[in-house]
Order: sequence, then C-alpha cells, then structure tokens
Amino acid sequence: MFEKIRNKANKLFISARTKVMTAKAAAAAAVGGDAGETYVDTGVKILIAVVIGALLLTLLYGLFSNRIFPTLTEKINGLFDYEG
Repeated sequence: MFEKIRNKANKLFISARTKVMTAKAAAAAAVGGDAGETYVDTGVKILIAVVIGALLLTLLYGLFSNRIFPTLTEKINGLFDYEG
C-alpha cells in the first residue's frame, strides 16, 4: 500500500517537473529568439542611431562654438592681461 502511494507520488512529481522544464524551455526560446528581426529592422535601427548622433553633434558644435569657446577665450585672455 505504501509502495503504491510512493509510486503515485513519484509519477506526479516527474510529471510536474517535466511540465515545468518544458515551460521553462519554451519561455527561454520565446524571449531569446530573434526570428522576427529582419534586415529592414536592423537598417532602421542604424538610421535612427545615425540621425540621433548627427543631431547631438550639431547641438554640441553649436554650443561649443557660440557659448563656450568665446567665454573661454575671454577668460584666458583675462588671465594673461593681468597688470597687477
């Protein structure tokens, strides 16, 4: 009688473990797969990165040429023109 209970419990445990492992493998395959990604998607990502990079460079160039460099030049000239 105890052996029947033990065998039934083992079968249930093995069945549950198999289902969990199958679900885990299916979830890992769904998350890790890149089946939907194509060359067009990759090209669009690259174009977006290039456009954002160009905008940032333009912003930084404008900031440095109009705001920072003139102020920096004035401060450096002020340091060397000291007549103490």
